Amino acid sequence: MPNAYFQFKQFRVEQGACAMKVSTDACVLGAVAAVEGAHRLLDVGTGTGLLALMAAQRNQAAFVEAVELDAAAAAQAAANFRSSPWPDRLVVHAQPLAHFAATAPAPFDHILCNPPFFRNSLRSPDAGRTTARHTAADSLTFAELAEFAATYLTPAGQLTVLLPPPEMQHFAQDAARAGLHPITRLVVHHRPGSKALRHITSFGRLAGPVLEQQLLLHEADDTVYSSRFQKLLAPFYLGL
Repeated sequence: MPNAYFQFKQFRVEQGACAMKVSTDACVLGAVAAVEGAHRLLDVGTGTGLLALMAAQRNQAAFVEAVELDAAAAAQAAANFRSSPWPDRLVVHAQPLAHFAATAPAPFDHILCNPPFFRNSLRSPDAGRTTARHTAADSLTFAELAEFAATYLTPAGQLTVLLPPPEMQHFAQDAARAGLHPITRLVVHHRPGSKALRHITSFGRLAGPVLEQQLLLHEADDTVYSSRFQKLLAPFYLGL
């Protein structure tokens, strides 16, 4: 059973009330997204508040907002924000993205999202986990996320998304229809020679060549993090 909390170097994430717990791939997303220089950031589907907290740590000048439709998760994210070193720069909106859009927020320099995925796989018996992991008519859709980003990103803003490779292909199609194009792609592998686990892709308004890189989570020995992973997560993980 996952721990009720995850302790990072500068903040603690309580996660007992959240369907989706802190995960390695989400931590990689929080560590690699190009949030430097952004003034306003948004974490869509924040869950525990992990990505918002990582962004606040990495960019000490940014104001970070978060949206979460699950009331229990939103309350836990708000508590995690209050207990962090940056409570005055973090806020969570407990509502669906469509309702948040209806408030006509000011444009964001960067939007982060680890959205629902596994569109065609079996649903979890846990309703909260199902909402967090699967696209559904009453949840966040890829098209909704892409259209929101196209409307509420600044002209040079970026949307960075974490998905399994097949789902990223679907998302990229919806993003293109909304007028957003891939800028960078990080392909995440578990170990050397393994298939790609996740794609972390940043989208912007200008089409052009995509800068692609690879990241191994582990060396051949699964108990040892790769040197690049350790460098990325050293500002966050205890023991690195």
